[in-house]
Amino acid sequence: RVSLRKRKPLRQTLMDHGLLDDFLTKHPPSLPAKYFLTAAATEPLRNYMDLEYIGTISIGTPAQEFTVLFDTGSANLRVPSVYCSSDACADHRHYNPALSSTYCNATGSISTLYGTGSMMGYLAYDTIQVGGIQVSNQIFGISKTEHGSFLSYAPFDGFLGLAFPSISSSRATPVFDNMMSQSLVSQDLFSIYLTPDGKNGSFVMFGGIDDTYFTGNLSWIPLTAETYWQIKVDRYITMYGHPIACPYGCQSIVDSGTSLVAGPAAGINNIQYEIGAVRASNSLYMVNCSFISRLPDIIFIINGIQFPLPPQAYIRQLQSGSCMSSFEVFDLHVADDELWILGDIFLHRYYSVFDRANNMVGLAPAA
Repeated sequence: RVSLRKRKPLRQTLMDHGLLDDFLTKHPPSLPAKYFLTAAATEPLRNYMDLEYIGTISIGTPAQEFTVLFDTGSANLRVPSVYCSSDACADHRHYNPALSSTYCNATGSISTLYGTGSMMGYLAYDTIQVGGIQVSNQIFGISKTEHGSFLSYAPFDGFLGLAFPSISSSRATPVFDNMMSQSLVSQDLFSIYLTPDGKNGSFVMFGGIDDTYFTGNLSWIPLTAETYWQIKVDRYITMYGHPIACPYGCQSIVDSGTSLVAGPAAGINNIQYEIGAVRASNSLYMVNCSFISRLPDIIFIINGIQFPLPPQAYIRQLQSGSCMSSFEVFDLHVADDELWILGDIFLHRYYSVFDRANNMVGLAPAA
């Protein structure tokens, strides 16, 4: 079990420094780019603006600690290195291979684009400690350059991807795949609990399920693709008992590396209209805070089960006192279906299990 700590989101940090408007100008909305399966995937930093939950891992012998985002929407482990002289690296911890007796060089490079920023570096092998689990000979990326000044404000050092190896950059074996192949977990699954009320206690658990953190039984949903953790949403997403989106059924990705719930423009615009959200100059959709108690649940029907999101989940109150809608337009299709992203505001409400042995996602109301 790895404890996750709540940190000030990047959006609030940029607001505090008076940099948010500049950031939004230079980083236009491009959420779908994260999900293009290309060798040099584009992964907009904008995706991480509202993420708050990070955990600690260590790399090397002796251990070098890093804070990482545990991301079910990507598949690579990557951290900054001592070879990185970019301003963005200066404010984060650096991996130094010269200090590790278990380091091995790997042939190849890794690169990730973040809109107007980027990360480029090398591949390496070393021992990884995740919670109480020691993974030997793990391949990961170490950055040489991180362009984009806004990376300096990210509240984490790197990323630990938990999606399938089919989307891994440079064909690097993901950490959880090595946990399974090295028989380090008792079950080939992991689970995530994000406290719904913002208190301490969030975690990611490798190889186990803790039923004290959810109520009722887990609902098991088969995957529709072994790339991201992709599942099928049944016909209709509803409000007031009426359909407002996903009229013919749609695909969705359960993604701990995206903070919001995102979907096609038609459905998201319907939702924004129904909850009274108005677009502000900084492209955010704002809601009158006094309306929250009068707003309905938004219900996702998945595998015949209703998964409601109450307004306390999908409306975020900012430190300024204003209230923001947590829905965002995301226009990308898979096969003949719409694609939705169920991010952290969904995971706040539902304990989630990611089962590689049976290729299913399990969901139950968080306790």
